[in-house]
Amino acid sequence: MTHAAPYPPFVLPQRALRVGAAAAAPEDVGAIGHIVFAGQTLDPLSGLSLDRAAALGFKAQPGETLVLTSAEGPVNVLIGGGDPGAVTTAVLRDLASYLARAVPGLDRLALVLPRTELPIGDAAAAVVEGAALARYVYRIGTDGPEATLASFDLIVSDEAVSDAATGATRGLEVVKAAKLARDLAGTPGGILTAMKLAGVASELGPQAGLEVEIFDEPALVELGCGGLLGINLGSAEPPAMIKLVYRPDGEPTGRLTLVGKGIMYDAGGLALKPGDEIHATMKNDMSGAAAILGAMTALRALGCRAQVTGYLMCTDNMPSGSALRLGDIVVMRGGKTVEVINTDAEGRMVMADALVLATEEPVDAIVDIATLTGAAMRTLGTEIAAVLGNNDALLDQVKAAAERVDEPVWELPLARRYRPELNSPIADLRNMGGVNAGSITAALFLEEFVAGKPWVHIDIAGTAQSGAARKWLNHGPTGFGTRLLLDLALNFSAA
Repeated sequence: MTHAAPYPPFVLPQRALRVGAAAAAPEDVGAIGHIVFAGQTLDPLSGLSLDRAAALGFKAQPGETLVLTSAEGPVNVLIGGGDPGAVTTAVLRDLASYLARAVPGLDRLALVLPRTELPIGDAAAAVVEGAALARYVYRIGTDGPEATLASFDLIVSDEAVSDAATGATRGLEVVKAAKLARDLAGTPGGILTAMKLAGVASELGPQAGLEVEIFDEPALVELGCGGLLGINLGSAEPPAMIKLVYRPDGEPTGRLTLVGKGIMYDAGGLALKPGDEIHATMKNDMSGAAAILGAMTALRALGCRAQVTGYLMCTDNMPSGSALRLGDIVVMRGGKTVEVINTDAEGRMVMADALVLATEEPVDAIVDIATLTGAAMRTLGTEIAAVLGNNDALLDQVKAAAERVDEPVWELPLARRYRPELNSPIADLRNMGGVNAGSITAALFLEEFVAGKPWVHIDIAGTAQSGAARKWLNHGPTGFGTRLLLDLALNFSAA
């Protein structure tokens, strides 16, 4: 290349959002939300009777909104809550997102936090997440919308102010983590390269209390990371392995290692992907690495008591005269040889090196996360991620975290009867099974590198991208897995 690439510079968006809690709304608030459950009376602050609301067509159904304007003062927004006996943090998160979407032109919002059986702090955190994530905007250009939520306040009773404020602050930390993952996954691969992501980690990591170590190409050669190096062969951009370590104050409750697929752009290598819309979204093929980086930046602020290590395995997967060939054999970290029968099955190759490295250190559990297989999306769609693993206790912890944060997962069997599909006549194994059970054989490949350690694999191929705005998700990369991994780390216990 004889000229500078025609890309804009990579700059993470800077967003300032203030959250708080008080017994009354701030004077500058633009809209106040009122959650109305079926059969309950309206809050006096709304200035409306239940009969009048019903006459205007408001039935308090879940997600239903009614915007009430006046000549002076804030707009009031009624939000249908549905059955008051079915309230969870997931429900409250959704309801807050409906408020944010009902008045898109107003950037200072407040919500009357309803009294439920949930702890005040948990309820406050959930509604902050819902409102702030629904207003997420990321755009590269000179025109267009900016992030439009400047403040979000909770209106609670005097005795609940302290707990609500603490919960709101906790929710804001989660929001920051998720937005970071969305920002990274949404940035085109020509702008955000592996080494530029390494730069982001080097900048943000120390601010978040993380140790950051960057392994460049010579260091990866020395480590024998043949999977990452092999996939990188076709790229003009060098690879990077980013290692993050969080150490809590005092004795850790356990040692958790996270491994993320960081394919900055996936063209498929010589097994070139078709030129369709899916190909254009392959900037998000580093969503696993983005989720780990986002989650780990919030560990210190939220008081995580486990030691957490993250490996982000980053490279492009490009076709060129030097690209990995179909039929080539590469030597992985640890010495296993792999016959490459499909260069588009690259995520498992780059992560395998890191899985081996994870087993070489003291570790209680390993969790990897990746946009790995189209089979997972065809099996579970775009709202549920696949999980597979070799340890029931760790699987239970992952599923519990997913339930708490409303990032749904479904366990698929680690059916070892399919393991022979990975046999190679000339190497230790090949990098892909047959045409069926692709999510399972991909996980079986990864299991070959965990040395029997407790391990879970999360396949987010379907959930990493949303085709439309809904609830607190937006069109584009979702950041799925960030909040799940953060919750897992905060509640992790060694099996």
